[in-house]
Amino acid sequence: MCGIIGAIAQRNVVSILIEGLRRLEYRGYDSAGIAVIDTKQMLQRIRTAGKVNDLAQLLKQTPFCGQVGIAHTRWATHGPPNEANAHPHTACDTIALVHNGIIENFAQLKTELAAFGYIFTSQTDSEVAVNKIHQQTHHTNNLLNAVQQAVPSLVGAYAFGIISRHEPSRLIATRRGSPLVIGVGVNEHFIASDSLALAPVTRQIIYLDDGDIADITPTTLSIYNSKGESVNRPIQTNDLPRHVSDKGAFKHYMLKEIHEQPDALANSLAERIQQTSINPAAFGINAAPIFERTKEVQIIACGTSYHAGLVARYWFENLTGMRCLVDFASEFRYRNPVITPETLIVTISQSGETADTLAALQEAKKHSPAGTLTICNVDHSSLIRLSDLILMTQAGPEIGVASTKAFTTQLAMLLLLVIVLGRRHRLTAEMEADFVKQLHGLPDKIAQALTLDNEIKNLARHFTDKQHALFLGRGAHYPIALEGALKLKEISYIHAEAYPAGELKHGPLALVDHNMPVIAVAPNDQLLEKLKSNLEEVRSRDGQLIVFCDPRSDVPLDKHTILLPITSVENIIAPIVFTIPLQLLAYHVAIIKGTDVDQPRNLAKSVTVE
Repeated sequence: MCGIIGAIAQRNVVSILIEGLRRLEYRGYDSAGIAVIDTKQMLQRIRTAGKVNDLAQLLKQTPFCGQVGIAHTRWATHGPPNEANAHPHTACDTIALVHNGIIENFAQLKTELAAFGYIFTSQTDSEVAVNKIHQQTHHTNNLLNAVQQAVPSLVGAYAFGIISRHEPSRLIATRRGSPLVIGVGVNEHFIASDSLALAPVTRQIIYLDDGDIADITPTTLSIYNSKGESVNRPIQTNDLPRHVSDKGAFKHYMLKEIHEQPDALANSLAERIQQTSINPAAFGINAAPIFERTKEVQIIACGTSYHAGLVARYWFENLTGMRCLVDFASEFRYRNPVITPETLIVTISQSGETADTLAALQEAKKHSPAGTLTICNVDHSSLIRLSDLILMTQAGPEIGVASTKAFTTQLAMLLLLVIVLGRRHRLTAEMEADFVKQLHGLPDKIAQALTLDNEIKNLARHFTDKQHALFLGRGAHYPIALEGALKLKEISYIHAEAYPAGELKHGPLALVDHNMPVIAVAPNDQLLEKLKSNLEEVRSRDGQLIVFCDPRSDVPLDKHTILLPITSVENIIAPIVFTIPLQLLAYHVAIIKGTDVDQPRNLAKSVTVE
């Protein structure tokens, strides 16, 4: 949700912190701030509402330097995005703290601390945490001990970076429920909420476990678990290139990531599909016994990943005859789910740190399912570590808040799962060979769809004065319509809704007139004739139809209908291919509307709070 960066070195760390913030801005961009301990052992802090560039400009006007510091980009939860609520937060001009997560019992703690004379200047839960740590310094003159004594009283999720002017050669980091990594350099260390932020300074990364507290100096690193025991966490190599966050020749990350999808899919499928079958090792050596026990599938996800799960439900039920349930992660653990020993739990998340999905997985594991599998784009993430089986999407870093390549690679990985489980049910070897052949050709089909970029750019002009839109699809393309509507509303701020086309007459039709764009997805499948009938319902009410179709669909054309043929594609992979024009439409409409495509208002990339 928010971005954390910290550094302790034998050089000035301010420029390192600012560059780290730029790389983390996709995680939070309502406000930003930095705090360092200067050469006179004074705590210096600058904060501002707005973007990291605004903070950088302030630093040019009031420069300072220090060898230990922390910085933060905020996505607002408690209190609006203003300077007072921006991080870092301080206690008595002595201790500074940056925080990702939510302290659920902050109101109670705030009342208790106020009774001891602490004064609060923000509406945040984070300011409560730093004051609680400061309170503990009255009982110990050691910052590490103060943190160890304070964190048990905090209910909720957090990742903290903490510094004190009384201990200028020390940086404390701790996490529970929110991600935090340590970067190891030569006589210097770093912390970050995402290893992407550390790519310019180190490739040596340590992933903290839940409850860990790290005591960091330029030359030493000690890690303690939640019991206070000294532990060792392995150093791993971060393979991200330093330039991974560059937009290249593209104006926005989102457009770059849309166009990266052929390569992302090719990378995700590489070594997992053979000539006519799925590689048995694709899901790991422990997959076979879990899959043998599996009789039904429960998918849990949020947002775009949830839509991927909905597509998979159609695949599972149509191709394998297996029952497949799909739940919003935010609702799953509150509805007393029925999970049997024959249920495979599948969680899907781009970041692997989605708080609702993590909590749902933890709840599901209590019911002793057949096994758990996570489809994820970030190695070493919390979901990965909690799951029995993992399937990495290999999409590469996704910086744009609106997910694109993560979604299509999730769909491809889900189709692999459908095929592998389907072998144990009614999927024949001939069917598997056919589906694998389609997967081999998928990157090329995506590339063909991308050639329509200019046509879709022209099409987007029809939305210049629009504030509402309807999306329609049938079967496995209804979730694609949902995803198209989500993309449009996320980045253009047009109110967009999606419906199964057959439901149009049960209410949404009341909205249709000549001012309402109706976007339909029309593949050449068994439901095409049904869809055509639904489109006639729109035509007869002077609705403005925009139909993304297979060239073989033979959708009627009239003065109220715009047809955009995509590419001829087989039914199984069609939902993945038809996603592309909807992504491009959302992007180009957002450009016309003049919105911030990569950082849409009120949203964050990695949602690490409930």
